[in-house]
Amino acid sequence: MNQAPLLPEDSADSSTDENFIFTTPSLARRMACWFYEGMLLFGVVFIAGYLFGTLSQTKHALDNRHGLQAFLFLVFAIYFTWLWSKGQTLAMKTWHIRVLDASGQPLTQSRALLRYLLSWVWFLPPILAAIPFQWPAPIVGLLVLVWVFVWAFASRFQLRRQYWHDVWAGTQLVDVPKKP
Repeated sequence: MNQAPLLPEDSADSSTDENFIFTTPSLARRMACWFYEGMLLFGVVFIAGYLFGTLSQTKHALDNRHGLQAFLFLVFAIYFTWLWSKGQTLAMKTWHIRVLDASGQPLTQSRALLRYLLSWVWFLPPILAAIPFQWPAPIVGLLVLVWVFVWAFASRFQLRRQYWHDVWAGTQLVDVPKKP
C-alpha cells in the first residue's frame, strides 16, 4: 500500500532503535480493530452497568441514566487510559496494532487520557449537532455512522495517515510485527 512510514521524531533518543521504521496500519485494519473494540466494550458496559445498578439501587434502566452515562464515561476513561499506557487493548493485540507517542515511546497515562478525551470526536460532533433539532435516535445514529466514515476517511489527508485526534494528542498507531 501507499502508506507513509513513521519514523521516530527524536532519533537522538538512545532508547529508540534508529533502524526501526514505524508503519501505519491500513485504514481497513484500524477500522476493523475499532469495530472489534466496540464489540468487546459490550462486556465492559455490562459489568459496569451491573455494578452501577447494584450500588445505586437503580430499579429501572431509565432511572438515573445520566449518572450511568457519567459512570460509563469514567469506566471507559480508566479502561483506555490503563491499556493504552500499556501499549494495546485486546482488540489492538488481535489486529497487531500498538499505540505510541510521537517519538515512538509508550504512552504516559496523562497522554493516554488526552487521547481518550480527544477520541470522543468520533461521536460528539454529530450528537451535539442533532441536539437543537431533537431528531429521533435512528436519525442521530445514522448521522453518527456517516460522521464515523468521514472522520476515518479524513485520516487519508493527514501526512502520516494517522487519525486527527492522534495527531492532536501526539500519539500514533503503528503496526506490530507478527511473531513467527
